[in-house]
Amino acid sequence: MHDHVDLVDEHSYDRRRLRQFLAGDARADGVDRRVLLKLLAAAGGAAAFGAAGAAPASASASASATVAAAAGIVKPLPPELFTVRGTNAESKVASWQGKGFHTPVDRFFVRNHTSTPVLDADSWSLKVWGSGLRGGRAAEFGLDDLRRLPAVTTDALVECAGNGRSYFTSQQGESVTGTTWGLGAIGSARWRGVRLGDVLKRAGIARDAVDVQPRGLDADYVTADGANLGRVRRPLPVAKALGDVLLAYEMNGEPLPHDHGHPVRVLVPSWVGIASIKWVGDIEVSDVPLYSPWNTDFYRLFGAAYPPGGTEPLTRQPVRSTFELAAGAEFAAGETHTLTGRSWSGKGGIASVEVSTDGGATWTRARLRDPARAHNWVRWSARWRPVRGGETELLARATDTRGNRQPERTVHNTQGYLFDAVVRHPVTVVA
Repeated sequence: MHDHVDLVDEHSYDRRRLRQFLAGDARADGVDRRVLLKLLAAAGGAAAFGAAGAAPASASASASATVAAAAGIVKPLPPELFTVRGTNAESKVASWQGKGFHTPVDRFFVRNHTSTPVLDADSWSLKVWGSGLRGGRAAEFGLDDLRRLPAVTTDALVECAGNGRSYFTSQQGESVTGTTWGLGAIGSARWRGVRLGDVLKRAGIARDAVDVQPRGLDADYVTADGANLGRVRRPLPVAKALGDVLLAYEMNGEPLPHDHGHPVRVLVPSWVGIASIKWVGDIEVSDVPLYSPWNTDFYRLFGAAYPPGGTEPLTRQPVRSTFELAAGAEFAAGETHTLTGRSWSGKGGIASVEVSTDGGATWTRARLRDPARAHNWVRWSARWRPVRGGETELLARATDTRGNRQPERTVHNTQGYLFDAVVRHPVTVVA
């Protein structure tokens, strides 16, 4: 249908979109033109259009955009299950122990740009519109309309791109901006819904469509300096939208809870969580490339190690691991303990996990409790019999089926995305 075989992800598509923007053939609502000129220069394409040097000295991208408000979360947030971080709630990883493969809804993390809207499923509708539809005619779907389409069930993680951000500072001594997540900004669920591709085809997607942009029904996002960026939205290349993306209306066998996108959300397996728009209310299908602040100002890597305009928009998540333990947990010396944890990668299944109980001096192979699978984590365990009392650090490092292994250190970026280094977990052995 579309000549997008090589354009399934934004990494291969980004340069083409930037060139089309500069030629006047792309839309960038809410994005400063200077930002896009700088991104193009960083991609090596500006000179061809006589724009070299046109960008300002620093990107207007800034992670200073915050919402000074209460959490605005509907479900209870008991302190034994969550750490509240502004408008967000991080799941405490120790609470996952013994709770099965999927994350129970009562302890699934919440990432909100503003606050959770309470929407009525009966009156909700999804508008699909834009120049990328045949004849430019919009289509509208209610929840019952979606339920009449073939249903699909997918086991997949949703994870914030900033998961692990706090370790840039606490472990590497580097300054970053954004919510100071530990490793609890992630959850696994069984999602049920319909293929976004089926809805787009039913709406009449045209052969010349290039981008698909879902938008949420939560409130407009206003930065700390008063700039209104509008509702959260982020474009997907058509080839990705027609692939494994779902419009999900159930989570772990129940209707989506309010905090997790009720009544319908987008689910983009293995990609950074911002792509999985919650409370989706409309989807623009465009025959020109689209930009939003969420793939220009945010969700790129900026910093000394990266081009001046940042990298391509973030898509797949890196390899990560966590113990199912609270920081500072205590263990009795002379007794055998079972350490448990989880590892995951957006680039493949997990092939192996190694554990160190002596701060990284020695490593042993952990026992995997689940098969390697795409879009999800594996649970693992390791036996440990500490001999003497004192403080030590537990470490876990994973390798995925594509050979990606957690490094000792993550390359710094200013907004603290994609921290994938081995995390040092402090514990105390009591004699």
